[in-house]
Amino acid sequence: MSTSSEPSSDLQDFFGNYWDLFAGTLLSILALVFHLNGFTYLAVICAGLGIASFSFTVSEIAEILAERLQEPYSSFVLTFSAVAVEILLLFMIMLESSHGEHALETVKSGIISAVIVDMNVLLGIAVFVGGLRFKEQEHNEDTSSTYTTILLVASVALLVPSVLGYSPKGSDNLLIASYIIAFLLGLYYMSIFIFQTRTHIHFFKATARSRIFRLRRKKGKGSMEEEEEENYIFEKLSITANLVIIFTLIFIIGVIAEIFASDGMQIAKDYGISAALAGLVIAIISVSPELFTAIKAAKADQIQRVVNIAMGASTVSILLTVPILMLLSPFADMQLTLDFNSLQVGALILTVILAWKTTDNGETNYVEGISHLMFFLAFAVIAAFYH
Repeated sequence: MSTSSEPSSDLQDFFGNYWDLFAGTLLSILALVFHLNGFTYLAVICAGLGIASFSFTVSEIAEILAERLQEPYSSFVLTFSAVAVEILLLFMIMLESSHGEHALETVKSGIISAVIVDMNVLLGIAVFVGGLRFKEQEHNEDTSSTYTTILLVASVALLVPSVLGYSPKGSDNLLIASYIIAFLLGLYYMSIFIFQTRTHIHFFKATARSRIFRLRRKKGKGSMEEEEEENYIFEKLSITANLVIIFTLIFIIGVIAEIFASDGMQIAKDYGISAALAGLVIAIISVSPELFTAIKAAKADQIQRVVNIAMGASTVSILLTVPILMLLSPFADMQLTLDFNSLQVGALILTVILAWKTTDNGETNYVEGISHLMFFLAFAVIAAFYH
């Protein structure tokens, strides 16, 4: 009887390990077929789900690489893989310049929304789930303090071109000012990278207190996790091989993103969907793989990793996404300026303040998670009706 159940169990394990690859492949093929036959709605749905499925695979492989590295490098792998998907999606939207101002506003909204979703949805859900399982979870308070300072400075920097728009001749110099700010953000990130990986690595590692619960749980689950990992092919591959696979998957995501952007912008234009809401959808798709990783970490009482992922991804979203998109904008025949509207800048700054208040003492609980989710839902309502 046990032998007859083994094939069924092996099949379930196989599907459980590789469902995302099968789903991503099938959905991508369907998206292409629907796109070629003019079924734009179905093409967008399949393309969006296909991107999310392949992004989940990228996240899984990035997590394997992260486990082989030490913090903060492990969080870098996760955040960079997610931000690469975000940049691809936004660049494909930029290529849809035929849709004019709406495409440009969607890109701007996507930049801000990525931070809003990372800091409120990802951090909020993970903190909420972790808070339900454990009364309080502790992390290195230097991590959140450093990240909120960086994000506040970056948010203020993004205000500069917007403020220039209110001056009599500011609009004439808006593009130049945007490139200067993008360059400064890039330099700022270089200094932060050195800070994280050379001089102040201890700021981004779990403290002795925040390790206690995790070590307890690992004692009971270590053997089970090792047994499950043996059947996962990416666990057996080298770091180089996994990196090649990640870049290959990101390239495939870029191809699907072109369908998503082309048909998605057409739907948004036909139905008058606001650029703010369109940018929010893009952010949710690009962040969704990280969300699963963050929830798993929170349930394992690894809240330090959650903070590193959420705040690290937000930092990279501004300090790297903005300069890269500014450099790519001429290839899309589009003049991308950093004059964000009051909703975007206001929501960004308030998000940073909220994150600062909920993480500054080095402890989190489920009420703080709910607070972030409430903030996001309020923003989503405004985004849906803001034109």
